[in-house]
Amino acid sequence: QVQLVESGGGLVQPGESLRLSCAASENTYLMGWYRQAPGQQRELVAQITRGGITAYANSVQGRFTISRDNAKNAVDLQMNSLKPEDTAVYYCRAGPPGISWGQGIQVTVSS
Repeated sequence: QVQLVESGGGLVQPGESLRLSCAASENTYLMGWYRQAPGQQRELVAQITRGGITAYANSVQGRFTISRDNAKNAVDLQMNSLKPEDTAVYYCRAGPPGISWGQGIQVTVSS
């Protein structure tokens, strides 16, 4: 399996920014970030192909930016203009091919 190590979570106030980073042990075609809030299903936040094609959830479009460095096997999520509803555990996912998940990191947006 692909090993994924996430970093960059924390507590911020509404309107502030965070940058999540995910370091992977190998490069896969698709990488993405998902999130799961209490009582909610895990949902796709953003994904990016090896070639740089991106897709975003409507709720984060225009505020979040996903990027990847194929040489470093890393994927980042820049989160701007954070809202309380962005509060969730965020998971890095690698694949297809295969599916690997990071352990999840907490992002809390609260005043």
